[in-house]
Amino acid sequence: MDYVTLSNGIKMPQLGYGVYQVTKEEAERCVSDALEVGYRSIDTAQSYFNEEEVGNAIAKSGIARSNIFLTTKVWIEHYGYDSCKASVEESLKKLKTDYIDFMLLHQPFGDAYGAWRALEEFYEKGILKAIGISNFYADRMVEFASFNRIKPMVNQVECHPFNQQIEAKKWNDKYGIQLEAWAPFGEGRGGLFENPVLKEIAAAHGKSTAQVMLRWHLQRGIVVIPKSTHKERMAENLNVFDFTLTAEEMAKITALDTATSSFFSHQDPAMVEWFAQMVEQRKTNHDAAKEKKTVNTF
Repeated sequence: MDYVTLSNGIKMPQLGYGVYQVTKEEAERCVSDALEVGYRSIDTAQSYFNEEEVGNAIAKSGIARSNIFLTTKVWIEHYGYDSCKASVEESLKKLKTDYIDFMLLHQPFGDAYGAWRALEEFYEKGILKAIGISNFYADRMVEFASFNRIKPMVNQVECHPFNQQIEAKKWNDKYGIQLEAWAPFGEGRGGLFENPVLKEIAAAHGKSTAQVMLRWHLQRGIVVIPKSTHKERMAENLNVFDFTLTAEEMAKITALDTATSSFFSHQDPAMVEWFAQMVEQRKTNHDAAKEKKTVNTF
């Protein structure tokens, strides 16, 4: 396993296992499988409604807690100083742990500044080992880094060969903020798994297109959290440290960039409206497994 060193000196595995849209019924089994095949970084969130199952799997694994890098995220409805403090305590309880390796603010909406004040306090007490943000575009990331006492250590964003975040990565690097990719395969949208460029490179290395995409991320210095509910695919995704893409191959993948989201834009008013509706729906549905990250535009 390769690691990145965050701005505060914490070492973070560069490849982890994500549980977005893994149902409560499957989450414990999936995390147990992931740990068994060798993952030591697990990424969940309050809004995935599977923190408790993730905590169960870790507790039953027999692996020392200190050997697992655990990430979760504060959801928008818990923003604001007091609400965020209460939600972190709740996450600790559900995850059955007395500390969390990495806690993010999940979206750039609402009282993110008030929530960040709470995270700063938990961080200074050592309860949160690192704190960061998710889905903050470069302008909001620079703003947040400039007007808070403690800078975010990571920014988790959509990143894959069709949306490579090249400009955003330059800004993250400038501020010493680690870029982490959600949807590192773009969920296969636009035929990404069957892309002829990726298939040609994969054939040259005896690997799958998924493994090529993960290797491409790793060589760019990006943290990745692929998801699968199939144990054999989990193992395949982890088996990407035995080959290296050439400079020419990296350049061919760079040429695939459209610099456009495959899912949504936080600068689209209709998308922001959808998020506001989703926050209300999740208060009662308690289920993220069937949601689609798309919205109709007007």
